[in-house]
Amino acid sequence: MTAPSTSAAAYEDPAELALVLRGCLGRFATGVAVVTFDGVSKRHGLTVNSFTSVSLDPPLVLVAIQRSVRAHALLSGRPFTVNVLGADQRDVAMHFAGKPNLEPDWVEGAHAPRLADPASWFECTPWAEHDGGDHTLFLGRVDHFGHRRGDYLAFVDGGFVTIPEA
Repeated sequence: MTAPSTSAAAYEDPAELALVLRGCLGRFATGVAVVTFDGVSKRHGLTVNSFTSVSLDPPLVLVAIQRSVRAHALLSGRPFTVNVLGADQRDVAMHFAGKPNLEPDWVEGAHAPRLADPASWFECTPWAEHDGGDHTLFLGRVDHFGHRRGDYLAFVDGGFVTIPEA
């Protein structure tokens, strides 16, 4: 069975188009990560699902941060850590997605703070920033990294799922 084809031109209402497009994009399962960094006056974290590797030489990763997020402007030019969450860290994802709960444990990195015990982590120095429409694409050079064993947290179709460790 083939899914019906839809074109953006089929929608006169931009809000309806955005809703349908978001639903289509939501079918792509992604890992869940928290970007952490030190701001001028306090520590920040943002839950993201737009994270990808870019290059091994030099080692680069990319996170896409929505421009409307309060901490967006604070990240510019700052070292950051991408913390890929384990399946047991759903509360951490929600905490940094705007539903605060217990403050997580932190680890001091060489350039940027990271969360305690993520599935994997990538401590980065800023490499480049690019316009990505309603997002900014932040590229970071990976300076330090690590991982642990365990299942992983993922997001698909508007909800969290577990990806078992292979």
